[in-house]
Amino acid sequence: MSRWLFDLGNTRLKCASLADDGTIGDVHALANDAGGWAVALDALLPSRVDVAWVASVAAPALTSALADALAARARAVSFARTQASACGVRIAYAQPHKLGVDRFLSMIGAHARIPGPVLLCGVGTALTIDLLDADGLHRGGRLAPSPTVMREALHARAAQLPADGGSYADFADDTEDALASGCEGAAAALVRDSLDAGTRLLGAAPSLHLHGGGAPALLPRLPQARHAPDLVLAGLAAWAGQG
Repeated sequence: MSRWLFDLGNTRLKCASLADDGTIGDVHALANDAGGWAVALDALLPSRVDVAWVASVAAPALTSALADALAARARAVSFARTQASACGVRIAYAQPHKLGVDRFLSMIGAHARIPGPVLLCGVGTALTIDLLDADGLHRGGRLAPSPTVMREALHARAAQLPADGGSYADFADDTEDALASGCEGAAAALVRDSLDAGTRLLGAAPSLHLHGGGAPALLPRLPQARHAPDLVLAGLAAWAGQG
């Protein structure tokens, strides 16, 4: 069988094949700009796909475009939805639909792979933080702008402040470096504060895992963190296999 996983975010589409034993194949990341991934999918996917599982937090129009592209070659397309509990994870939200499916699936992926309590940090358009105890109980989370969105928001309000560029420094001596340092530092400080709060709540320090396109830039600010780039796809694979 040809089975594929798709994680559609606001910036890019990630996809990978899924073997019969649950192993995820090589992960491919395709930019969303101008629907450019549609051409890339033609080159990447086989002519026929038996089933495609999709997790999307993107705008409805982009989600529909992916659904149309997959419907042309897949016998079945199934969209993941956040549930109150699945695959050993129970979420804290009383209204499950309010929790992004990417956060939901990243917790499932972490619970399946990582022993003990975990603090998960997704760095995409938003900075998402979720605490999961060793029993799979979600203790809640936090949401904030990612460093990239912080920069873009500042630039939108004050055009003289560049939207990108610069390098981190404890005390920068030019504007680009000061902006990079401030935005990355703010995100890292929120993650460290969440790690401290999670340790107090659970009585033990959770392990810290970062995922998302912005994770590599933030990892040097968080030396205790581990990079887990395919957590959402891992969770989607587990969710797909529960039936």
